Amino acid sequence: MRITLGWKVPCHPDAMGTPSHHAPLAERVEQLLADGGPLRIVAAGDPVLRRGTERYDGQLGSALLARFVEALRVTMRAAPGVGLAAPQVGVPLRIAVIEDPAPVPEEVRLARGRVPQPFRVLVNPAYEPVGGTRAAFFEGCLSVPGWQAVVARPAEVRLTGQDEHGRAVDEVFGGWPARIVQHETDHLDGVLYLDRAESRSLSSNQAMTERWSQPTPQEAARALGFELP
Repeated sequence: MRITLGWKVPCHPDAMGTPSHHAPLAERVEQLLADGGPLRIVAAGDPVLRRGTERYDGQLGSALLARFVEALRVTMRAAPGVGLAAPQVGVPLRIAVIEDPAPVPEEVRLARGRVPQPFRVLVNPAYEPVGGTRAAFFEGCLSVPGWQAVVARPAEVRLTGQDEHGRAVDEVFGGWPARIVQHETDHLDGVLYLDRAESRSLSSNQAMTERWSQPTPQEAARALGFELP
């Protein structure tokens, strides 16, 4: 892991000492945080999920960033989910959080490579595949409630970016953690998991419970008529 010296706040400040072109974003975040508690998660169809995000370069300031990150953590845990991106709460900044206690049976852990992940903040993340292996599993999304679908993704990725303190991150993820960081980084590019999914696999949560709770989607692929990598 490389270490940098923290965030720079560019552009000329206004009379209040706040970067003028950053003020609307900071004001938006302040408004969201005013009520306390979990934030409202926006659903598919809201343009904020499709427009992509601004690279974070100090728009919120360190104190407001810390409060926003904590709100993302509270919201993710309350949902509950294993990741949450800033656009999912209406903020077009390149920030996401992940955390996965991975409370799953051993056969699921082995099949999916799902291992516990501590709480992490991803700032300006980007990923690239490592090798050519792909893995396909059902995914869901807090912004597409009630549905899941099979997505084939690189089984291992290299993630680069920073943490919430501006320290550089350069790390390889495999298994389920690789899927989480891809899913959340995609959100920051205006991509939903449905864009990458096998359309014939789309299943309601009820169908998932009744039919497709197996560790892998092989039975679903045979029954619903889609291919796996």
